[in-house]
Amino acid sequence: MSYDTADTDGPRASDETDVRTDDDLLIERGDGVVTVTFNRPERRNAFTTDMYKRLRDLCDELATDTSVGVLVLRGAGGAAFAAGNEISDFLSGDVVEYEQWIRELLNKLFELPQVTIAAINGVCVGGGLAVATHCDLRVATDSSRFGYPIARTLGNALSAPIVYRCATVFGESLTREMLLASRLVAAPRAHAAGALVTTVEDDDGLQEEIDSLVAGITQASKVTLRVTKEQLLTRARVIETAPDDEEALLREVYEGPDFAEGVRAFLAKETPEFGQG
Repeated sequence: MSYDTADTDGPRASDETDVRTDDDLLIERGDGVVTVTFNRPERRNAFTTDMYKRLRDLCDELATDTSVGVLVLRGAGGAAFAAGNEISDFLSGDVVEYEQWIRELLNKLFELPQVTIAAINGVCVGGGLAVATHCDLRVATDSSRFGYPIARTLGNALSAPIVYRCATVFGESLTREMLLASRLVAAPRAHAAGALVTTVEDDDGLQEEIDSLVAGITQASKVTLRVTKEQLLTRARVIETAPDDEEALLREVYEGPDFAEGVRAFLAKETPEFGQG
């Protein structure tokens, strides 16, 4: 998912919190709540391989942690939730294998027993949108925007389950607009389409809404939440499975001339000139 386009307080569930601070990823543990902040505001919180690995490790840890009921994901700086991947990391090995490794992480996030919430303030595109659509709930500020402008940036392609997940969350019409017209969808339209729990005016409102959601979730029946998540996961497995020829299709894209031109233009900060094939 190489689609770079270029206040971090977590839920106030407890006065006693344990914060583990890494350069690019902040993890805060409160009373039954874990908050992760993507912390690269100078790069619109674009994901590095190390950030993905830490998030993957956290998902593995939370998969068996019954003391945590809610996971909140958010971006630092107020300009972006997350905008794609760091291109240098993305190109450091086999691109298709890297895509598959990221998809494994997204599956781990989607399958967590906890209720997961994406708190979105600003741009949420590419890898950021993939992460947000694999959360259970999404709340966004009115100025937030969503999209996959890959047809006009790098000339790559998404794996099929990520496209299917976007269509499930945003609806097919908006998904087609994001991918085929390279348009970003504003938060009010996303909310009208049912992709967001609600929209709020600013970051203060975002925090208040997240606190309200967390309070309700932590008081809810864990049995109801667990069974409901399993039912929805079963449905997703039926309708969002990758086709058998997925790897061959992705290799055709990533080994083709359009992706090579997209990367060249991106690194040179130029507009790519894609072929007609």
